[in-house]
Amino acid sequence: MASKSSMSLAIDPLITCRLCLAEFPRNEMYKLHGCQCLYCRDCVKEYLTVTISQGNVLAITCPDAMCVEHGLIDSDEIKAIVEKDAFKYYERIKLDKEVQLDPHRAFCPQVGCDTICEVCPSEGDNKESTPVRCPKCGLLFCSVCQTKWHDNQTCDEFMKHGRTDNIGIPFENEENATIKRCPLCHVPIERNDGCAQMMCQRCNHVFCWYCLASLDDDFLLRHYDKGPCKNKLGHTRASVIWHRTQVVGIFACFGVVLLVASPFLLLAAPCILCCKCKACDDDPEDVIV
Repeated sequence: MASKSSMSLAIDPLITCRLCLAEFPRNEMYKLHGCQCLYCRDCVKEYLTVTISQGNVLAITCPDAMCVEHGLIDSDEIKAIVEKDAFKYYERIKLDKEVQLDPHRAFCPQVGCDTICEVCPSEGDNKESTPVRCPKCGLLFCSVCQTKWHDNQTCDEFMKHGRTDNIGIPFENEENATIKRCPLCHVPIERNDGCAQMMCQRCNHVFCWYCLASLDDDFLLRHYDKGPCKNKLGHTRASVIWHRTQVVGIFACFGVVLLVASPFLLLAAPCILCCKCKACDDDPEDVIV
């Protein structure tokens, strides 16, 4: 006679991994902690290993683009899945990027030092260069260009006159330059042609290529309707209108859904409250013996 465990395994349905499309028993699937999505263990390991190798370590999410929760995969979960070498690389790259994007921290540029130094940004503008002294080696350096501190000189002036190689990408804006620095994290970005709305791949900051103004909150691209950047977006007027129509349509649909759902939520609220109150009343810890 077959045991109960073998019978339960026989009737358990197979689950399809949405990455490799193969079928596995439930006990061979891995459930992500953040969103409860199921994948086979090999696919999760491969997904994390490839993502880490590409440097996308600041926020690793569920591999399913349609996942409603967009569950984050934290460091402890990654450590339990990937190989030791991959996890060490993940920790190192993650720390590097966190420090590079933090206006209050910077790595000491002295060769062989790499100490994390505290930066005190100037009042009102965190992007302005300030002197930073390394607590370990004592080097005084610039928080922006990561070179020896240049008092009474801009970063570009020091790069041109204070260094012998005279090589470097400007930190100040030059409208016709083909390579500029992200105004937030200062990473070099090259633009060959096309749209003037740029997004930094390191920090995801959205800005105008010509004047470096922030476009993070400019969903309708109104920045290119007036001022010195008027009509410089790089798209036809029809495509801009179509983009704005789509954005407005998304917000309108969301508003309609809320409007339709609100009466049902109001009707369901008393039932939900009653169920919770009843559950509290039925709690065995509250029963007096």
